[in-house]
Amino acid sequence: MERRNFLRNIGTGSLAVGLSSFIAPFAFASEVKTPSFKELVPKHLSEGDTIGIISPASNKFESEPYEIAVESLQAMGLKVKLGKYVKTHYGHLAGTDEERAEDLNAMFKDPEVNAIMALRGGSGAARILDKIDYQAIAKNPKIFIGYSDITALHLAIYAKTGLVTFHGPMATSKWNSFSYGIFKDILFNEKAITFENPTTIGDNLTQVNNRIRTITAGTTQGELIGGNLSVLTGIVGSEYLPNWENKILYIEEIGEEIYAIDRMMSQLKLAGILDKISGFVFGKCTDCEPGGSGYGSLTLEEVIDHYIKPLSIPAFTGAMFGHIDDNSTLPNGLKVEMNAEKGTITMLSPAVT
Repeated sequence: MERRNFLRNIGTGSLAVGLSSFIAPFAFASEVKTPSFKELVPKHLSEGDTIGIISPASNKFESEPYEIAVESLQAMGLKVKLGKYVKTHYGHLAGTDEERAEDLNAMFKDPEVNAIMALRGGSGAARILDKIDYQAIAKNPKIFIGYSDITALHLAIYAKTGLVTFHGPMATSKWNSFSYGIFKDILFNEKAITFENPTTIGDNLTQVNNRIRTITAGTTQGELIGGNLSVLTGIVGSEYLPNWENKILYIEEIGEEIYAIDRMMSQLKLAGILDKISGFVFGKCTDCEPGGSGYGSLTLEEVIDHYIKPLSIPAFTGAMFGHIDDNSTLPNGLKVEMNAEKGTITMLSPAVT
């Protein structure tokens, strides 16, 4: 279920790199800074490997999604291991905070598990950030993948360990040829690919769907960091965000009214994040409508341009990631090069070893 719609429905309203390079990065919130470490990349996937499924945020309440998730991963040639608490319920959450954190920690420590995938997003991942064993993650680097509310985990794991994780499909996602093709190229085939939108025009005279829009032309390099906008802003001010200096920020959103997008972008500006980044990419903003904005509303384009154009950094919108079926697997924390005029993101090295 879509993260934002889920929240409304329940009434809330609103291991190639040496480990010797890792420096224990625990810090108090009053000294938020990125520790000194080298980029840590996990081992690639092979047929016959075991992938662990956990629910670090919300849960599913029917049996069919679990069956489809397991069958989809088995169709990739993978074995599946379900977390101890993956089917547990605590309100809308997949168990208590302690149970969900235990599942995450156990999967990283389990020598039989080669990769870890979130069953779904929803809400609640930020509640377990202070219960994660980051030292165990650094000692057992593995592929970790998911998106939406899982953004909180991507950011925290990178900030604390330097591990490259993957903002991409979840176990219950639709595994079409587009999303699976990118997933397989990066995680199975160890390719360093260029992310770019499909250029098929069909019966039209020009491209109509999946267009990119250049805000400011240019190219830049930096670590690709980001995820869901509201989840990211929800942990601003905590010790679970990285140093944003020279990072390429990527964000996406779903089901937010445009005034709320404006408020969250303002928060990134006031927190000093936007002034530090070297590049900006906005993916898809699914079902983001004007809503109840009084006599009128800024457009989404006007909101993004207001905050990004004055930065004079390479920036574009419309990339293929977010709450969409054709969802890319982005390597969170990997150094990339972006070309804002072409609307491309190029990995400068494989994200797995």
